[in-house]
Amino acid sequence: MLLAAATPVLAADPESCKVVRMAEPGWNDLAFTTGVGMTLLKALGYEPQSTLLGIDVIYLSLKNKDLDVFLGYWDPAMIAYYKPYKEDGSVEDVRTNLTGAKYTFAVPAYVWDAGVKDFADLQKFPDQFEKKLYGIEPGSNQLMLDAIKDPALGLSDWEVVESSEQGMLAEVNRHIKDKAFIVFQGWAPHPMNTVIDMKYLTGGDKFYGPDFGAATVSTQVRKGYLQECPNVAKLLENLSFDIAFENRGMGYLMTDGLPPEEAGLKAIAGEAERLDAWLDGVTTFDGQPALAAVRAKLLP
Repeated sequence: MLLAAATPVLAADPESCKVVRMAEPGWNDLAFTTGVGMTLLKALGYEPQSTLLGIDVIYLSLKNKDLDVFLGYWDPAMIAYYKPYKEDGSVEDVRTNLTGAKYTFAVPAYVWDAGVKDFADLQKFPDQFEKKLYGIEPGSNQLMLDAIKDPALGLSDWEVVESSEQGMLAEVNRHIKDKAFIVFQGWAPHPMNTVIDMKYLTGGDKFYGPDFGAATVSTQVRKGYLQECPNVAKLLENLSFDIAFENRGMGYLMTDGLPPEEAGLKAIAGEAERLDAWLDGVTTFDGQPALAAVRAKLLP
């Protein structure tokens, strides 16, 4: 008994950490990465939950400790949303989980060829665009709304059409079928970049940042979570992705019609070597080595 008591036991998170509350705003890239995270957590013995919420609600929920983890802070696109929570310390950064992303206005290639190559060109074609810009979910289009308020762009009487990522892309495809003008929120990683012949507009640095809204994506948690749940924290510190991996995974969602966790599982099975880095220093919920346990559950 004395020897057993002296033998170190792998640390496991307390029972209060078993349920991991996550959220994503309905974007396919974040649905996929959240699906990967949930798949890994379930294989480790946790009980992750994911809720679909607007970005503003996600941050308020993290502040109020109603959520634990958010894998989708796009910088700089979400700076305005994050700023008050960063300043009061209620939401904390864990790590950058994706580099090479971008996010700004886009148009079909034939619209670009017609002379719409910059934000400033939009005001030259009000009738063709029907004075509409197409966004995604309400609460996720603040930069587009900021742009139409800028007097220099001459878009003050234009409308931002808010629906969803799927709704926006359906409108894009409908307009393309008719060779009609449309301007919409475009970003990478996303299969739209290979499925649609599209171009990103210059001139949006003031709103989206330089180099067509070049962005990083980061993992964030509510204040104190890393200290309360160090094992989940270690997984979050390890978890990172790349553009190619996310493009493939999002294809499983959008083309194959898989739910996020099934898409995550398929992506993990296809590139199982990623588990070595993701699970380095991580245990299962009951304190066992993670890599062997996860491989046994996910890669039979």
